[in-house]
Amino acid sequence: MPIEEKNSKSKNNKLTGAFGEEIVTRFLIQRGYEIIEKNWRIREGEIDIVALAPNGIFTFVEVKTRRSLAFGHPLEAINNEKAHRLQRLALAWLVTHKCFGCEYQIDCAAVLIAEDLTHTIEYRANLL
Repeated sequence: MPIEEKNSKSKNNKLTGAFGEEIVTRFLIQRGYEIIEKNWRIREGEIDIVALAPNGIFTFVEVKTRRSLAFGHPLEAINNEKAHRLQRLALAWLVTHKCFGCEYQIDCAAVLIAEDLTHTIEYRANLL
């Protein structure tokens, strides 16, 4: 694959991911969540969305966005290794923000985007 084509594909994937994260952000706000941070990154990885649920629980949301099911359902991308990394990242965020010991959960959102940009969201709370 030529470098230009590869760069274009990578850019499209980033745009798709950002679009999905924005959709999920709006979804959470409509349900009373307060968005605390987006795309928090450390060397070990990134948390897509950190939110405070209406019940006061810190919620760490992993967003997986796809334009088709050709490579499987978005939630299939979260294997045990990825789930454990999300847990480590959540704990790192809590420690960094002096919230260690606070109640938290890890959620996952799958976004499927159609050609006309309509979309569906499948949201799973308490992944771990």
